[in-house]
Amino acid sequence: MSQHPNAAPPAQPLSPSGREAATGLAEAHSLAALGYRQELRRGVGSFSSFAAGFSFVSILTTVFQLFGLGFGFGGAAFFWTWPLVFAGQMLVALNFAELAARWPVSGAIYQWSTRLAGKVFGWFTGWTMIVGQILTVAVAAVALQAVLPSIWDGFQIVGGSHANATPTSSTGAENAVLLGCVLLVVTTVVTIVSVRVMALVTSAGVVVELIGVSALIALLFFLPKRSATVVLHTTGAASGGSYLFAWLASALMAAYVLVGFDAAGELSEETRAPRRTTPKTIVRAVAVSGLGGGLLILAGLIAAPSLTDGNLASGGLAWVVSQRFGSVLGRLLLCTVAVAVFACTLACQTAGSRMVFSMARENALPFSRTLAKVSPRTGTPITASLVVGVGAVAALVVNIGQTALFTALSSLCIAMLYLAYLGVTGPLLWRRVTGWTARFDGEHDEDGRPAFSLGRFGIAVGAIAVLYQAAMVVNLLWPRTAVYDTTGHTWWLRWSGVLFIAGATAVGGLYYAATHRRHRAPSVIAVGAVSAAGAGGAAGAVAEAAS
Repeated sequence: MSQHPNAAPPAQPLSPSGREAATGLAEAHSLAALGYRQELRRGVGSFSSFAAGFSFVSILTTVFQLFGLGFGFGGAAFFWTWPLVFAGQMLVALNFAELAARWPVSGAIYQWSTRLAGKVFGWFTGWTMIVGQILTVAVAAVALQAVLPSIWDGFQIVGGSHANATPTSSTGAENAVLLGCVLLVVTTVVTIVSVRVMALVTSAGVVVELIGVSALIALLFFLPKRSATVVLHTTGAASGGSYLFAWLASALMAAYVLVGFDAAGELSEETRAPRRTTPKTIVRAVAVSGLGGGLLILAGLIAAPSLTDGNLASGGLAWVVSQRFGSVLGRLLLCTVAVAVFACTLACQTAGSRMVFSMARENALPFSRTLAKVSPRTGTPITASLVVGVGAVAALVVNIGQTALFTALSSLCIAMLYLAYLGVTGPLLWRRVTGWTARFDGEHDEDGRPAFSLGRFGIAVGAIAVLYQAAMVVNLLWPRTAVYDTTGHTWWLRWSGVLFIAGATAVGGLYYAATHRRHRAPSVIAVGAVSAAGAGGAAGAVAEAAS
C-alpha cells in the first residue's frame, strides 16, 4: 500500500545519543514545571544515587566510630537498639521516598517542608538541616581517628606515635581534629571539581565499603569466641543505675548510623530520571545499611576476644579487627574502613552544599546571590561547598581539647537531623489526615509508571514515624554526662545539646525577623506547579522531546 503524500513520515528510532538528549530535555522540562531551570549537571545514575545515600549512612564509618560507645553503655544487649532504630528509620525513609517522587528538587528537606507547611516553617526546617549537616560533616571527618592510628601509629601525630590514640583521650581528640581538617580540605576540592567526579569517587568508595563489610562479617563469624545468644545478656554494660536508661543511651550509636539516606534526594536535580530512581535508592540505602550493620555488630560481639576487660568499650571494632586478624590482614580490612570514612565525608558535604544552594536560590540565606551561583565550568555550587567545608572545620577547631568531641558532636548533629526530618514527616502526616495529599494520586514517573506511593498505609506509616522521631530526639538530647561532659563537673556542657539547638534556632529567628520582608517575596515554591510534571507529565515530556 502506498503512503499518502501528505502523511507524516514514520518516526525513526533515536540513537543512544539522541535518546540521551531527549531524556535530558524531558528532565529539564520536569524541573521547569517545579519552578527551576536546569543549572546543575545530571551526572548521577541509579547506582551513584544509591551510593550517595549509602555513603552518608556508611555503616563501616559509623559502626567503627561509635561501636565502643554503644557497647560501653548497654553491653552486648545494646544490639537490640539496632533493629528498633532500623524499623523507625525505614518508616521515615518510606515517607521521604514518596516525596522524592513528587518533588525531585535539590535541598529536599527544605523543599518538602516548605511545600507541605509553608515558607516560615520550611525556612526553619532548612536552617536546622544546614547546621545539622555541617556538624555531621565534621563528625564524619573525625572518624579517621578511630581507624588510621590502628593502621599505622605514625598517624597519631599529636603527642607522637606512643601517645594515647583513643578518641576520648586528650591526645586522641586533638589528633582527630587534625586528621579531620586534612580530610575536609580534600573532600571540599572533590565536591567542587565536578558532580561526575564526586559520583565516581563516591561509587568507588561504596564498592570498597560493600566488599569490606562483607569480608569483615564473614571473617568475624568464622572466628567466634561465643555464640550469638550473647545479645540476650547485658555483659559489658555500664554498672550502676537503671539498665533501661543505659540501653536507651546506647541507641545513640544506631541513631547516628542510620541517618542521611535523604542525601539521594538532595541530588535529585543531578540524578537521571529522579522520579523513578530516587525513591528506590532512598529505601535501598536504608535496607542494605540495616542488614549489613546489624550483621556487623553481631559478628563483632561474637568474635571479640573479651567483653569484660574494657578494651571493646574503649577500642571498639578497630580493636577487635586488630586482635583477631593480626597486623597484615587486620590493617588491610581497616583500610577499607578508611576509604568508607572518606566516601562518607564526601557524601555528607555534597548533601550539605546542595541544601545551602537550594535555600540560597530562594534568597533565604545571607549572601544568597553568591551562594546560589553554579559554576558554568564545573556545574557545581562552589561557594556553597566551601561554606559547608569551612563550617565543618570551624566546628572541629572550636572543640580542640574536648574529650567529649566524638560523643557530644555525634549526638548533637543527629538530634538536629532528626528535628529537621520531623519538619517534613510532621506536616506530611497532617496533610495526609486532612486529605490534601489526594491531589497527587495518579502521578507517574519518567517511564509512565505509577510514582512511588504509600497509598492507604500512608497515615499509619507517617504516624508511627513521627512518634519514633520525637522520642528519639528526646533521647539524643538527654543531658547525659557520659555523652556531653566526660568530666562530669560542667553543667553547661551537660546541657550543651539543648543550649546549642536553642541558640542556633534563636540566631536563625533573628535573621529571619530582620529580613522578613525579603522572605515574604514571591517564591517559586508553589504546590500548584507540581501538576505540570505530575501525572504523565514527565513521561509525556520524553515523548515530546523524542518526536
